Amino acid sequence: MDFLTTLPIAPAATSLAVLVLLVVFLWPEKNKRYTPIAGTVLHQLINFHRVHHYMTELACKYKTFRMLGFLRTVVYTADPANVEYVYKTNFANYGKGVYLHDILSDSLGDGIFAVDGDKWLHQRKTSSSQFSTKVLRDFSSEIFKTNGLKLAGIIHQAANCNKSIDIQVSLQCLRDHILHIAVYIVYFVCLADRFITCCYFCWNKDLFMKSTLDSIVKILLGFDLDTLSGTNNDESIRFSNAADDSNGATLYRVFDIFWKIKRFLNIGSEAMIRENIKVVDQFIYKLINRKIETLQNSEDDELPVSYMRQVKKRDFISRLIETRETDPKYLRDMVLSFIAAGKDTTGSALSWFFYMMCKHPKIQEKIAQEVREATGLNNTSSADEVAAKLTEEALNKMQYLHAALTETLRLYPAVPMNSKVCFSDDTWPDGTSVNKGQGVMFLPYAMGRMAFIWGDDAKEFRPERWLDENGIFREENPFKFLAFNAGPRICLGKDYGYIQMKIFAAILLSSYIFTLDDKNDVLKYKTMITLYISNGLHVLASPRV
Repeated sequence: MDFLTTLPIAPAATSLAVLVLLVVFLWPEKNKRYTPIAGTVLHQLINFHRVHHYMTELACKYKTFRMLGFLRTVVYTADPANVEYVYKTNFANYGKGVYLHDILSDSLGDGIFAVDGDKWLHQRKTSSSQFSTKVLRDFSSEIFKTNGLKLAGIIHQAANCNKSIDIQVSLQCLRDHILHIAVYIVYFVCLADRFITCCYFCWNKDLFMKSTLDSIVKILLGFDLDTLSGTNNDESIRFSNAADDSNGATLYRVFDIFWKIKRFLNIGSEAMIRENIKVVDQFIYKLINRKIETLQNSEDDELPVSYMRQVKKRDFISRLIETRETDPKYLRDMVLSFIAAGKDTTGSALSWFFYMMCKHPKIQEKIAQEVREATGLNNTSSADEVAAKLTEEALNKMQYLHAALTETLRLYPAVPMNSKVCFSDDTWPDGTSVNKGQGVMFLPYAMGRMAFIWGDDAKEFRPERWLDENGIFREENPFKFLAFNAGPRICLGKDYGYIQMKIFAAILLSSYIFTLDDKNDVLKYKTMITLYISNGLHVLASPRV
């Protein structure tokens, strides 16, 4: 347990901590095999600003290991065999559990990402039946094209003025203080809580997040938020900011043993979460109630049948309401879950993708050429002409683009860590013993950098690893590539995510050449549930003609 020597705690306190850990956590049980203890929650808090790097370093050393918390141990693994066992083979024995549901429920309620059992199964079946329809798929594609063109228009204005564009996020806050607050636990929690509270109020919204938010809300509810235009949408911007603030503060609950006390007292980051959820709920319930009222009015009015079908059956919630799913709370939880999945993950992936394009100009040019060949257009074609040619057939021809997006997600998964709870004592394929009620954590970010999974070039951006000898995209084992989850909980919106990313990338890369404003800039992530770029992605765009 040499990791203890790295903590800046007085020797007496260290000795006491070691004794407690030995008694509580390390007392051996007969016929049990436990993985090495790699560190403690204090180490994670010290490394909070680079936690995914830290977990990658540990995964390179151990593959599977434990981290000691204040009241519990958590098992971490980057072993695909263990992932497959938990995600598929013994799926029923792992889930969100009460612990994770408590953490997530204030934001997501009983949405699909926060529940298990019958609640999860019902929402899974309901959502799957809707997402599989051609009507919703075609409706979504048209929305993606519309918002892709809006995005291209904004970039066109900046390109004409030779201005740098921040297409991800701009965050100004002091984060270095986190390195100095691990000496006393109580002091750490109080100071860190202040840090989190002020930090998450400093967002400036970015282009990709706005465009993906506009897209997912239109798909789900049929309403145009139009946050991308920045005109008549103060309420929409407040909602988006509140949802993002809750995202980061919710993740902090995992490391904060006092969060329930602070929620009860309504102080610090928990007070911020409560205020943000009020904003989110007010906005979402307003849209849901407006949708229900619109559909009821269309039934009462004497309108043409063709119009009524168009109003009712295009967006997701309208189709749910048609099946008698009219409980506003149920619809709210489902909508917020899919907004989180459709906005944050896709927007984050696009940001990292364009960062990779700037770092690899030859790959950027190769994709632009593939788009021209797939659409039958050339460098002189406008963004509108490209969008008009982005049929399902044309998108399917863009195999290298698909590989480049997937390679981005391998290195920069939108959700860099995923957690579950063990429901009964279990033994994993590598022999690891997991106890009932124990938390288990999976590391997509770390797994994307493991040489034993991807080879010696694991840390390199190489889209060709996803192509066969004929240049056709080939799927990999989903249990070593967790960007879209795996097993029964595999992402329902996977195909939609790829369609949106390919449409946005095709429109933008066929029209502009992107470079970093500072070519020496090395971007860092912001520690949240989703993998945002910290301090923005500043690029220059120049027309290809």
